[in-house]
Amino acid sequence: MASSSPPSSQTTTAEFIENFNRDYLQRHKSYEDNFWETKMDLKGNSVENLNTSFNALETFLGDQNTLEKVRELLKRTDGSVSEEQKIVLNQIEKTLKCYIVESDDAKALRESMMKKEGTLQKSRNNLKTQYTDKDGKVVDTTPTVIRTKMRSDPEESVRKSCWEMLRKNGPFLLDNGFCDIIKERNRFARELGFEDFYDLKVTNAEGFSKKKCFEMLDGLEQATKPLLDKALEMLKKEKGEDATKPWNTGFALSGELTKLTDPYYPFEYAPEVWGRSFSKMNIKYKGATMRLDLCDRKGKYPNGFCHWPTAPYKTQDGTFIPSETNFTSLATPDEIGSGNTALTTLMHEGGHAAHFSNIVQGSPLFSQERAPFSVALAETQSMFLDALCEDASWQARYAKNRKGETIPWELIERSIKERHPYKVFQLRGMIAVPYFEKALYEMDEKDLTPENVLKVADEVEMKIQGGLAGRPLMSVPHILADESSCYYHGYVFAEMAVHQTREYFFKTGDGTIVDNPRVGKELIENYWVHGSGNPGFLGLVNNLTGSPLKHDAWVKELGVEVEDMLKEEKAEYEKALASASSSSKDEIDLEMRAIFVHGDDVISDSNDSNFTDACEKFRGWIYQEWPKTKTMA
Repeated sequence: MASSSPPSSQTTTAEFIENFNRDYLQRHKSYEDNFWETKMDLKGNSVENLNTSFNALETFLGDQNTLEKVRELLKRTDGSVSEEQKIVLNQIEKTLKCYIVESDDAKALRESMMKKEGTLQKSRNNLKTQYTDKDGKVVDTTPTVIRTKMRSDPEESVRKSCWEMLRKNGPFLLDNGFCDIIKERNRFARELGFEDFYDLKVTNAEGFSKKKCFEMLDGLEQATKPLLDKALEMLKKEKGEDATKPWNTGFALSGELTKLTDPYYPFEYAPEVWGRSFSKMNIKYKGATMRLDLCDRKGKYPNGFCHWPTAPYKTQDGTFIPSETNFTSLATPDEIGSGNTALTTLMHEGGHAAHFSNIVQGSPLFSQERAPFSVALAETQSMFLDALCEDASWQARYAKNRKGETIPWELIERSIKERHPYKVFQLRGMIAVPYFEKALYEMDEKDLTPENVLKVADEVEMKIQGGLAGRPLMSVPHILADESSCYYHGYVFAEMAVHQTREYFFKTGDGTIVDNPRVGKELIENYWVHGSGNPGFLGLVNNLTGSPLKHDAWVKELGVEVEDMLKEEKAEYEKALASASSSSKDEIDLEMRAIFVHGDDVISDSNDSNFTDACEKFRGWIYQEWPKTKTMA
């Protein structure tokens, strides 16, 4: 179906763009509404409707006639197309080229692989997630609880049971058609002229090839291999050989510490903490409406995310259409460690929401999260903001228990001592995902068997992480869905950019990030407003920091000696305490409407009063649903 009437002497460029934007947004919102209903397991959700709306959106973006109309407008030399309109038309052309499918065979493959993916996702939603407790009882639970218990449960048998549950994901997916999905994704990509599906995804999203992508990853892998070897040896020496077992490593590094710090991260206060922290940095949401589904439950998608049913844009007459945001995290308020994890997710996904809310361009195509939007650019913003949770200065301001007492320096000191030498584990876990997917999509079809896929996953874990992983590669949810597969490298490149951006802020101005109103202003002006338009991810990083993207700042921080880091962080902690505002009741001004939900139920709405009151009502709901949290020390 064409997006608008053909451009002619009677059709103005403004009319064409407006018609295209309206028609695109209608299909985009239909798909995103179905996506939310399905992932949140809402009443009446339909995989069939999800697939139908996805295909309608893909068909719209893949319409050859629309592409020809855009190119016809771009060729006009009669002054009827302004420079600003050319920017919009070029973005439409760039986007359509990511989705144009001229081959009937490719169209059939796309529909087939989406149908298979929907069926697999539905089967996965019905997969029983269980572990065996210390008394030998089989407990039904959720993937989030499984991951939390692996970090915090003192019983090794329980942690091992949780890890074995995660390992079951691989055989389950492979028994339910995952190999066929990989084969069809590759056939689809090759039909469009790409090396394989990974090459298609990275080229469309980042604008450079799979080869370029892995040249950058290889440099990081080589630079951090010595740090990995050193950390593994230190782990064995300090914690014993058993600490290297995949179900023990996370606990060995954070088990007791997680329990001690847990009271300073009560989840029921997390939305207010996030809102206050962002407000102090002058981060605004430009009139956005945000729907937040923050707590874990059975049937819910096992990973936090943020999507935009309404992607913001500026109409041809200059009117700004604000974003509508769907935002989810996976808190289990009465599980030790859940509050910290969920707060970090709030900071992360709230960063995504802030980024996309502040894109001001002439089409929603600049602010929709799919190709050609750079995954690395999107993740840089969210990861830059969730990184604050580890800063001593941020913890001095915002890590408080239910009595309002600040986390003591001694716990931060212990955290640095126990975790800093092992941060390379997280880096290596991140790069393992793209290396696994690269190997997966480069396998010959005849070799794509369940046995071989499991073998390759284990081989990558052994090579990149130095042993079997606490989070098995086949349990990473990103590898399943079309929109999230073959993009984990974006997190890696984003982390490079995060460290480079942090280095920039520390070296300029007053050298602070926490509660610095300059941060929001610079992020909006330099990173956010452009969306997926020019100059692109690499150009934006270069423009803000004054240097091309490198892994140097990240590797440098990983190599800092513990004593040097303690000295620096303690000074920041004490400075933050000394300058902290005496009032925690300052107005939180985010310029957005927040609606707290739990599945189909609405908990609170900031439109009824204000953001702080909505957070307080949410807090009361937490105490009602998880009464144990009200008495937790």
